[in-house]
Amino acid sequence: MANIGTFTADKDGFTGTLRTLTLNVKVKLVPNDKGSSENAPDFRLQAAGHDIGAAWNKKSEAGRDYKSVSIDDPSFPAPVYAA
Repeated sequence: MANIGTFTADKDGFTGTLRTLTLNVKVKLVPNDKGSSENAPDFRLQAAGHDIGAAWNKKSEAGRDYKSVSIDDPSFPAPVYAA
């Protein structure tokens, strides 16, 4: 499986870098004010202040926490789903 991003926790969420064949950008996972929707993402994925995806808090069958991420960039033929 390819690793296209690395993230580090900070006081406002997570910061990191996404790297693909067509993308090399600094990104942030910022907490999302969910409002009243329980299906809303827990985080918004932003590059240069623009939303390029979203992330949801999940728990594996082994009980480990992780983020399920959807990335949608105009250079991609379809959204990319990652964990």
